[in-house]
Amino acid sequence: MGLPKKIGILDDLPFWSAPFGLALLETLRLSSGMKVLDIGSGSGFPMLEIADRIGLPGHVTGIDPEVEYCKLISWKISLREVSNASILNGVAEKLPFGDESFDLITSNNGLNNVQDQQAAFRECYRVAKPGAQLVATMNLPYTMIEFYEVFEQVLREKKTMREIDRLKEHISSKRKSVEFLKQLILETGFSINSINLDGFRYTFTSAEALFSHFTIKNYFLPSWKEILPGKKGAEIFSMVNDRINDRCKKNGEFTLSIPYACFDCKKPAS
Repeated sequence: MGLPKKIGILDDLPFWSAPFGLALLETLRLSSGMKVLDIGSGSGFPMLEIADRIGLPGHVTGIDPEVEYCKLISWKISLREVSNASILNGVAEKLPFGDESFDLITSNNGLNNVQDQQAAFRECYRVAKPGAQLVATMNLPYTMIEFYEVFEQVLREKKTMREIDRLKEHISSKRKSVEFLKQLILETGFSINSINLDGFRYTFTSAEALFSHFTIKNYFLPSWKEILPGKKGAEIFSMVNDRINDRCKKNGEFTLSIPYACFDCKKPAS
């Protein structure tokens, strides 16, 4: 007997998204009939969870730059029979909405992945109603610091200083400090009610397990390898692989720390 189609959505929450999203959900101030914008909706969490929680006549609009993610969310909306959610393909730097359209804006580790953060926050401010809440989670500069320390150590031993600069640029391009983000948000016009700092960990038994892990392999490893393309990269990663395995033998595991911040912001009431 075939499995029901709904089985396909019972286990669809990536571990990576969950801790950020739970912190975000705990920070929301929900009300009946509110209009919500979710930026960088990814595979649909916490966008669809918010839609379920506010019910009708409220509505959640998601926006994501990846067409395939938009297709996935559309499929989930149909399969779950969610009547108060929709998804659009687009970018945060140019939101296709009128001024003062939303009561709540959320972004679960999405606003740190835009091309122009300042433009994205300005757009959030523009489409937020007076008094609207903005809740955004961000992973921070020390994300996966244990891996980057090993990576940089090997690069220094091989005297590849240009690649060290590229590594640091890679980290800073997507992971801003709390102080930087705080200043950016305030300059945009939002006030900040609170900044909750927290984190979680990934633990691996070997370098092979680390580099073959679904999230690492698909969302982090490609950008790491771009820092060192070709034969030089293969040699460096072989050394990194060995160093991580040495740590696993010594400590029984290799742990990656994922610190993050949850910003609870508000657009001043007119």
